[in-house]
Amino acid sequence: MVSVADADRLKRDAAAAAIEEVRDGMRVGLGTGSTAAHVVQLLAPRVAAGLDIVAVATSRATEAAARAAGIRLVAPDDLAAIDLCIDGVDEIDSQLRALKGGGGAMLLEKIVATLARRNIAIADASKRVERLGDRAVPIEILPAAQGLVAAEIARLGGTAALRLRDRDPWVTDWGHHILDARFPDLNDPAALARALSAIPGALGHGLFLTEIDALYVARSDGVSCQERPIDE
Repeated sequence: MVSVADADRLKRDAAAAAIEEVRDGMRVGLGTGSTAAHVVQLLAPRVAAGLDIVAVATSRATEAAARAAGIRLVAPDDLAAIDLCIDGVDEIDSQLRALKGGGGAMLLEKIVATLARRNIAIADASKRVERLGDRAVPIEILPAAQGLVAAEIARLGGTAALRLRDRDPWVTDWGHHILDARFPDLNDPAALARALSAIPGALGHGLFLTEIDALYVARSDGVSCQERPIDE
């Protein structure tokens, strides 16, 4: 089993490989979580040395880290596109379908990933899975819709648990709550994604099935890159 220290080193290795794609003049989406935090840390010395980029942060935590690192920020509000997004994943399969949202920022992560002309996932090898679903599917909800969304999840064959922090509901940066939904299998994640997106009050979910263009994955023997086939 990989130690916590080794896993963190591998995350950093994947981030270091991915940021080689960052060029002057780019608008770069910065993800949320421990893996994406390495992207911010590794970009900081390049920015200090003159790399000219602006970043779009996917959470307040990432925004604060980017400001501390001297990276200029722009809000996504008026953007129709950005050049590149780099973010971690909780699970990812051989088709580059991913599960995200452990850090509770999947709604804005999906917005920024969709804005990106190229969306890169970075991970250590432990995040590679044969099939999605070992982890719960996080769903960001309006608090008033909790009962409705939970009932619809049950109708789809799953079970929902309200995510807590210190015994209180987890509150996202946007004032919403999160339901973590578990399903007996995810044989058809695309159908599940469509069903979750259709539930009133479900604002976003952690299934990222078509957004990821490339995966940098780090193992003890190095970092490899997998590209999504052009015809997908």
